[in-house]
Amino acid sequence: MYKRSTTVINKTGLHARPASIFVNKANSFDSTITITNLSLSNAKTVNAKSIISILSLGMGKDSKVEIAAEGKDEVNAVDSLINLINTGFGE
Repeated sequence: MYKRSTTVINKTGLHARPASIFVNKANSFDSTITITNLSLSNAKTVNAKSIISILSLGMGKDSKVEIAAEGKDEVNAVDSLINLINTGFGE
């Protein structure tokens, strides 16, 4: 398993458009991928390949998140998704 953390930087957080981009990217990998909103007191973890699950985390600007993956492309998957968040989804 490989995991990394980052902070959501775009002003509107992970709303529908960036969540859709995130899920499409996550689905391009074979690994099992999860995302955790570390800013929540209960640190909820969900399937990163499900838009409904991503939106349920309510990740706004400055939310701290952890992405974890397990599988043959786990490092590339996590690094690519972290980069997507770190670039603010082009917003």
